[in-house]
Amino acid sequence: MKRIIAFCLSLLLLLPLAGCGAAAEDVSVMATFYPVYILAENVLDGVEGVRLSSMTPPATGCLHDYQLLTSDMKALAKAQALLVNGAGMESFLPDLAGQFPSLKIIDCSQGVELLAEEGEEHDHGEYNAHIWLAPQNAVQMVKNLRDGLSELLPDKAEQIRANAEQYIARLEALDAELREAIAALPNKKIVTFHEAFPYFAKAYGLEVAAVVALEPDEPISPRMLKRVIQQVKEAGNPPLFSEPQYENTALRTVAQETGARVYELDPLVTGDGALTAYEDTMRRNLDVLRQALGESK
Repeated sequence: MKRIIAFCLSLLLLLPLAGCGAAAEDVSVMATFYPVYILAENVLDGVEGVRLSSMTPPATGCLHDYQLLTSDMKALAKAQALLVNGAGMESFLPDLAGQFPSLKIIDCSQGVELLAEEGEEHDHGEYNAHIWLAPQNAVQMVKNLRDGLSELLPDKAEQIRANAEQYIARLEALDAELREAIAALPNKKIVTFHEAFPYFAKAYGLEVAAVVALEPDEPISPRMLKRVIQQVKEAGNPPLFSEPQYENTALRTVAQETGARVYELDPLVTGDGALTAYEDTMRRNLDVLRQALGESK
């Protein structure tokens, strides 16, 4: 009898461990790159049972010509959802549907008014994909994440929606702050390193007088460099804006040839992953714009 009792007690002690082993694993949600990850991080803040990760490291930058790695494919095979920027940023997307038919893809660009790429030299698709750089677009992206993630996680939908509404309120306040501050600046012409800022410029009444490099990771040809220098001179030598993620040798050459000053705008494709990263970067960019465009000419 003592042996039977001892055996039963041992079974009772093992039951909690067996329960832990049988518990469902966290739902794996992947964002393709940093800006999508930041938006999703806010929508999923504090939501239990969900593991959010970025498919690419936070120092990757834009996904121009990004090729999926073996490690990416292994991670996608275990994921329940992939959060994508859309608008042509992820050129590898068409191949995923067949390879991962059960993977839910949430496209953040749905409902965003897309801007066509300018010029014939582009090979990244029909539309400019840097949609996140206008806060009102970021609001729409958050709404898309809210709806897609609520559908994926119906038992978490209430918290997801509450998080989204709080984040949207912050983004709306940021948009109003930027709109008022930039409207008061006496100058509106800018020259950007690559075509990351058309949505931002359109949102706040800025004029992109020239773009130095169509492809941020490729050297600019002498012909294109000469054309940019001429465009800058004709525009009255407005300020030039480099980006912290890319080498700016060509932009420095333009500065030397025109006398235009160089500043730095961050396209928010790398960072520390803080919940406030979007707002923090935008406000730093605003401080730079005040410095660059605040003096009357």
